[in-house]
This record gives sequence, structure tokens and C-alpha cells, in this order.
Amino acid sequence: MVLFLLLPLATMTLSVSPKLLYTTLLEEEVWRAILLSVSSGLWATFFGLLFGVPLAYVLARHRFPGKRIVNGLVDLPVVIPHTAAGIALLSVFGRKFYGGKLFGLLGINFVGAEPGIVIAMMFGSVPFLVNAARDGFMAVDPRMEQVAQSLGASPWKTFLTITLPLARRNILTGAMLMWSRGISEFGAVFILVYHPMVAPVLAWNRFETYGLDYARPVAVLLLIMCILVFLTLKTLGMGKPAPRSRADTP
Repeated sequence: MVLFLLLPLATMTLSVSPKLLYTTLLEEEVWRAILLSVSSGLWATFFGLLFGVPLAYVLARHRFPGKRIVNGLVDLPVVIPHTAAGIALLSVFGRKFYGGKLFGLLGINFVGAEPGIVIAMMFGSVPFLVNAARDGFMAVDPRMEQVAQSLGASPWKTFLTITLPLARRNILTGAMLMWSRGISEFGAVFILVYHPMVAPVLAWNRFETYGLDYARPVAVLLLIMCILVFLTLKTLGMGKPAPRSRADTP
């Protein structure tokens, strides 16, 4: 199994010389695609933090009807084929559909534009952030929040000064995983946007048009980006899941 995982990555990486990688990186089409992947991934992660962290806190702290269904929905994008996810997003945010028309009134278009890349990345990668943040919140003893509120702190202040700082390690881990997963998104971005090209779509386009040798350097550059994120997580000791508390998790 180790050889199965290692050999394709090692073979692809070692087959490209550093000089060719550098030359490829200097191509305007390539570095623009990489920058677009990075920036769109950051925007997707920002919106994931903005809306996903509150959801994670609710799932970690509160009982409500349908909680199991919501937990399942959070994980659902991970198992949906990426092209199916792209078609689903297009059915809502396409120019002829209600979501696309609504945002079109605000001057925001998703088809063939960077906002489409952002929502495609966010759809497929936000479960990593929500799940990591939920585990982080569950690891915080609820009694600490109760004591703070009994001493006069508001729920909002308690969240900002106690719960959020204690869970920040998991949230940061989830954010980095979401970003790295987002920049590798292909199927949904391909269906919804295609142009402008992100790095995975560019690699596919070059493979389809010119063959393996022309596509391989772009794929290696994308692989190096993902490995750097992985090594950063390991170096900072963020790879370990947070221990679960005794909080109820139905």
C-alpha cells in the first residue's frame, strides 16, 4: 500500500527537472492559474470561516430537531462526485436560474468568473473546516463557558475570549485543510467556470491538448503546493484530531 501511494507521486515528481519546473512557473498562463487557485482558495476559506465556524459551534453545543441530518449534510459534499457537484451548483447559480439571477442583480456572476471558482471550491472543501472546528469546540469544557457567564460575561464575549481561543488550533487546521483541498478542486470548477483556468484545469487542458509531457510540470507544481501545506500542518503539530469531550453529539 505504501508503494502504491508513493510510486505514482515520486515517479511524476522525479521525471520533471528543476529547470523545467522553473521555466514552467515563469510562463504567464501557469503562474496566473496558480495565483488564481491560491486567491480563490483563500476567499473560499474566508467564507467558510465566516459561515462554517458558527455552524460548527451550534453542532457542538446545541440539541435541535434534525441535528443528525445536518451533520450528514455537512459531510455529503465529500462523497458527491465533483462533476455532479458542479452540475448541482450550475443548476442554482447559472445565469438562467434563480440564484444566478438574484446575484446578477448585484453584479455578481458565477459562470465563467472567479466567484464561481470560489463557490465550487467552498462546496467541496468546507466539510473539512466544519468538522475540525466542531471537534475543537467539543473539546472545550462547557462548564468554562457557564462559569464565565455566571461572572457576568455575555455569551458573545464568552465565545470570543474563551471558546474560540481554545478551539483555534482545530479551526486553523480545518482552514488549512479546506484551502489545500479547495485549490485541488477540478470537477466542479470545470463545469461551472473552466475559464479563467485554475491550476488543476490548466493541467487537464494541457494534457488533453498536448499530452502527458506538457501537463506533467503543472501537475508537479500543484503537488508541491499541497505538500508544503501538508508539511506545515505536521510541523506545527496540527495533524492530530482534538479529543472529544463528553458533550452530547447526536
